[in-house]
Amino acid sequence: MKTALILFSAFSFLGYGLACFFSSRMKQEFHRYRLAAQRIPVGALQCFAGIGLLAGMSQPWMGQLASAGLALMMLIAVIVRIQIKDTLLQTMPAVLYLALNIYLCMAGF
Repeated sequence: MKTALILFSAFSFLGYGLACFFSSRMKQEFHRYRLAAQRIPVGALQCFAGIGLLAGMSQPWMGQLASAGLALMMLIAVIVRIQIKDTLLQTMPAVLYLALNIYLCMAGF
């Protein structure tokens, strides 16, 4: 089960990270978040963390570090969404990914 969660999180963040580079919708979303200048660095960090989760399957310390970084990133995402007054429905994905990555970090790889 943990392997499935690792893969889900890893591929989710790889996809989201790549979307930060190539998607016009993501460009609009980062403007809405008031973080337009951070779109490319956030995308890169998410791609690296997704790769780190995958690498954690053979090097557990990498997975734990990546999941801790993603948990921190999702905590910031939740705070940003509260600040811009997003709905609970809009905020829930960040909350769920926060919980998932806290679990992965605490449970170990």
